[in-house]
Amino acid sequence: MTSIFESALGADFARLHPMMQKRFGVGLDAGYACTGRGRLTITRGRWWTIPFLEFGRLRNILTPVTGQDVPFTIENYPYRDPYGREIVTFVREYQAGRRTTRFDATMVQGPRGVVDYLGTHQHLVTDLDLRVDDEGGFRLRSGAQRFYEGLLGFRFPMLFSGYADLHERFDDDEACYRITLRVENPVFGYLFGYDGKFTCEFTPASDAPARLKPVRHVRRI
Repeated sequence: MTSIFESALGADFARLHPMMQKRFGVGLDAGYACTGRGRLTITRGRWWTIPFLEFGRLRNILTPVTGQDVPFTIENYPYRDPYGREIVTFVREYQAGRRTTRFDATMVQGPRGVVDYLGTHQHLVTDLDLRVDDEGGFRLRSGAQRFYEGLLGFRFPMLFSGYADLHERFDDDEACYRITLRVENPVFGYLFGYDGKFTCEFTPASDAPARLKPVRHVRRI
């Protein structure tokens, strides 16, 4: 079985840089996890973005942390959720001074490609548009979001959230991964973003540590 990213990208997966293929090849059949460690320059928009970031922080969806040379980790582990689906964690942790915040995401193969569950309780769900650029880099753009709580489900108003654009690539000269992220609101503009680099360690894994899994799993996509 191929990774969820290889399934989504199809033949384009082979166009990724070999080290990007390794990074996005994480899966149960591959039998390994990827842990990245590096540093970021993290910025936010103007003062009115703070309520968005603080609200998102409550469920590990956004972070109000900013600064230069901020240490961070990203942990990608495969596991099978209670509904039998293969999941890959995308848990980022930022350490700015004494303040530590997290961004929790879990990704699964959906009927239209990769689906991203956001936060500790998988309240927000978004489809992802994945692309491979001409240099073998990986590009991701999030789409409209859906909110699920029990039997309640509705399209989440993007006035209160943002679209994410992410670009990752492997830098052969420095033997590291480079990452750029921008989150923008359609009305209020730039909310949050970062730019930095990291290295990865690949370790055997057939499950994710409990600390990386969401508090609950949502079946609906």
